[in-house]
Amino acid sequence: MTDAIIRDGNGTALHEGDSVTLIKDLKVKGTSETIKRGTLVKNIRLTGNPGEIECSTRQVKGLVLKTEFLKKA
Repeated sequence: MTDAIIRDGNGTALHEGDSVTLIKDLKVKGTSETIKRGTLVKNIRLTGNPGEIECSTRQVKGLVLKTEFLKKA
C-alpha cells in the first residue's frame, strides 16, 4: 500500500471501512446492472491505485469504483 491519500470527488480523504454515496448513475461492465446515483456503499476497501476503491453492493459483489464518482457519506 502506498502512502498516497485517496480522495473522493469532493476532495475528502477516504479510509478503509468508510461509507460512500454515488454521485452519478454508473453502468456495470459485464452485466445489465446500473447502480443509481445516491446509492450508499458501506465498508469500502482501498486499493493500491489512488483513483479506485473496492466494494460490494446488493446488486454486484467485488466491484471496483473510481473515486471521482463518489462522495463520503
